[in-house]
Amino acid sequence: MKICVVGAGAVGSHLAICLARSGFPVSVVARGAHLQAIRTQGLKLIRQGDPSQTWVERLTATDDPAALGPQDWLIVTVKAHSLPQLAPRLGSLCGPDTPIVIAQNGIPWWYFYRHGGEFEGHSLTSVDPEGVIAAHLPIERVIGCVVYIAVQLAEPGVVLHTGGGRYILGEPDGSLSGRLQSLAAIFEQAQLSTTLTSQIRAEIWQKLWGNAAFNPISALTRAAQDEIAQYPPTHALVRSVMREVEAVAQALGIRLPVSLEERLEDAARVGSHRTSMLQDIELGRRTEIEAIVGAITELGRLVGVPTPHLDTLYACVKLLERSL
Repeated sequence: MKICVVGAGAVGSHLAICLARSGFPVSVVARGAHLQAIRTQGLKLIRQGDPSQTWVERLTATDDPAALGPQDWLIVTVKAHSLPQLAPRLGSLCGPDTPIVIAQNGIPWWYFYRHGGEFEGHSLTSVDPEGVIAAHLPIERVIGCVVYIAVQLAEPGVVLHTGGGRYILGEPDGSLSGRLQSLAAIFEQAQLSTTLTSQIRAEIWQKLWGNAAFNPISALTRAAQDEIAQYPPTHALVRSVMREVEAVAQALGIRLPVSLEERLEDAARVGSHRTSMLQDIELGRRTEIEAIVGAITELGRLVGVPTPHLDTLYACVKLLERSL
């Protein structure tokens, strides 16, 4: 069984190491200094606070997907804004039945595939602006994946795991298919905490509910998640943003499984986590603002729900990106 992780950032690298440690033949698609480090010294995972929990795996690594050949499983962990450019190069990794596991933050490009509602098949320009992803990735191969984990690249080739580690897997049509159960078995063998769901879109919104507030605020203020939650003015702003997210989700028929208060408590328990969007800004990289915020505002316009706080955060982060 051949598994390829496309996008060996923090999440993808953690996943690749865990799979490789369990005996699966894993390759990764990476780039730059990180790719060179993986090739020369392997991929290292360090669990914060426990030096004994350090592993190094030697993996096949490349920046050219065509060099790897067809895979049995394709796990895509690149950030959403990178996928349109990369999608045309992923065909060589797909065999006749290769499932494509999409593990990204925010609203995915496939959101309305097998949705079953009035917007069935609707394309989201915020995450697939020219339809490039849909044109190159067979949408019937897609499995959704929501990831809860706190990891970061401490340096090229080194992943620091600071907390959490949960993977929620679901088919777009809600079925508990054979391939979904096979994927869960692979993850469980790799000692990854795994949950199967028939409501993958609700799970996407559940995570996005907090991310849409904390990520852009952290990027703009450079504050960690607990600081944002504890400072009264930003705490109030988080609440306002989350109410807008909830309103858009409800207009699309999504019922979030917990209350706003419970979701805020979950976010506070993460502690001094520096969000992925803040890490991107600090490293001078593009952020996931389109998938995390822009897609919600696009959906808000689609269903007639105003999103003034989200619109403001979106505009400010986009302006900040221009200065990088």
